Amino acid sequence: MENKPKKAWYKKWWVIVLIIVGVFIVLAIIFPTPEETTTEKKTETKTEETKKEEPKATVKKTTKPVVEKKPAPTSSETVSQKNAVKSAESYLALSGFSHDGLVEQLEFEQYSHADAVYGVDKSGADWNKEAAEAAKSYMDISSFSRGSLIDQLKFDKFTQAQAEHGANAVGL
Repeated sequence: MENKPKKAWYKKWWVIVLIIVGVFIVLAIIFPTPEETTTEKKTETKTEETKKEEPKATVKKTTKPVVEKKPAPTSSETVSQKNAVKSAESYLALSGFSHDGLVEQLEFEQYSHADAVYGVDKSGADWNKEAAEAAKSYMDISSFSRGSLIDQLKFDKFTQAQAEHGANAVGL
C-alpha cells in the first residue's frame, strides 16, 4: 500500500471555496448594492423633511379626507425569497453547485427550506453547466479518473446525468 503525501491544508478544494465565499461576503458588506444605498438615502431625506416641518395652524375642513392609494405590489415574492434568489445567484457566480447542494447551502445560511428551494429554482441555473464548472474546479486542484470524478460530483448532489456531463466536459 502506497502512502500518498498529504496536501497542504491551503491546497484543499474546500479551503479554497471557503476563502472565495468569505471574500465575497466581505465585499458584499463593504460595497452595498445600489438598492440598499438608495433606500438609506430616502430614509435620511424623509427624516430631514420631518424635522424641517413647522407646526401648522389647525383648519377645519368640510370636505372628505383624501384617501391615499398605495400602488399594488409588483411581485408576490417575499423579502426572504428575493434574498434567497440573490444568494443563490451569488453562489453560482462563485462556483459550480448542484441544485440540491445549493439548497443545502442556503439552508445552512438559515433560509427556510421553501425559500431556499424557491431561490435556487428562480436562479436560472443550467445544472449541466454547473456540473462542468465543478468538474473543472476539481480537475484544477487534483487528478481524477472518470469514475472518481463522477462519484465526487454525485457526492456534491449532482444527478448521474449531470455528473457524466461534467466528466465529459473536462475530457474524461
